[in-house]
Amino acid sequence: MRGIHLEKPYDVKLIEKDMPVPKEGEALIKVKSAGICGSDIAAFRGSNPLVSYPRMLGHEIAGEVISIPANPSGIKPGDKVVVDPYLYCGQCYPCSQNRTNCCEQLQVLGVHVDGGMVDYLCHPANMLVKIPDELPWDIACMAEPLTIALHGLHRAHVQAGEHVAIIGAGTIGMLTAQAALYYGAIPILIDIVQGRLDKAQSMGMPHTINPQQEDVERAIVALTKGRRCEAVIEASGANASVRLTLDVASHAGRVVFTGWPKQETSLPTDMITRKELDVFGSRTSVGEFEEAIQLISRGDVDVRLLLTELISMEQAAAAIEQIERNPANYLKVNVLL
Repeated sequence: MRGIHLEKPYDVKLIEKDMPVPKEGEALIKVKSAGICGSDIAAFRGSNPLVSYPRMLGHEIAGEVISIPANPSGIKPGDKVVVDPYLYCGQCYPCSQNRTNCCEQLQVLGVHVDGGMVDYLCHPANMLVKIPDELPWDIACMAEPLTIALHGLHRAHVQAGEHVAIIGAGTIGMLTAQAALYYGAIPILIDIVQGRLDKAQSMGMPHTINPQQEDVERAIVALTKGRRCEAVIEASGANASVRLTLDVASHAGRVVFTGWPKQETSLPTDMITRKELDVFGSRTSVGEFEEAIQLISRGDVDVRLLLTELISMEQAAAAIEQIERNPANYLKVNVLL
């Protein structure tokens, strides 16, 4: 079979390898679509410290079940599924609290273990989620990034009518904004790439702010009539953006860190105390796949609006190189197998 193989940073290619053989409890999946994620690009450039090499890439995966052991979910051969790519131990404290997304031994496909940008994938049968037959393959794999957005919103306890500052208008930020609108909240997207903000406006986002063109804090004070934002979600991973979250959060507001900064960020804890902010980390997702699939299937979140390009497996390695060189030109690229 074919697969996208990252030998080391800046060395990615399409290779042929042996078909996998399912172990006990595993299903065999014919992969139909796979998304290229920002973490794949970070792995390619060698800036993701969690990635080990060599590695088969891919954790945004949708496919058809070829074989599967008996399972409580009733998934059977021929069913369309998406893959929950977050492998957990089931024994540590977070797992005992059903917070398997922050398992002490968490392994993510395409990061810690080989991923699913391959023709065939073996995966635990209990970590597959059935999708409707009518859900097209080209967008089915986008359920996974939507779960990341939903988890951030859930961590922030976003309510209808609240202003939600979303820093970073990449895929996760855009999906977060769409889902926030669905929840009845008022998203404010913040990014230094004007093209992404223009895209957001064309998608119906009510407010966008470019920090290179206006003062973010002043703009948010004006938009919220002085209150600032009840919820702030940082989805860029930039240190300056992490610091900005405290300035734009309201008193008694909630701040969620979804992005992964490369270095520590110095934060004024006196501001956290004075405003009595709730500050949350948000890693991957847990239990959000069903909701994500429903939102995509009903069109409540239109993931197709984010699809920059649909490519073949043969084009994937070159696409990864191009995205790394020109990230502002791409929002979401999916591989159709």
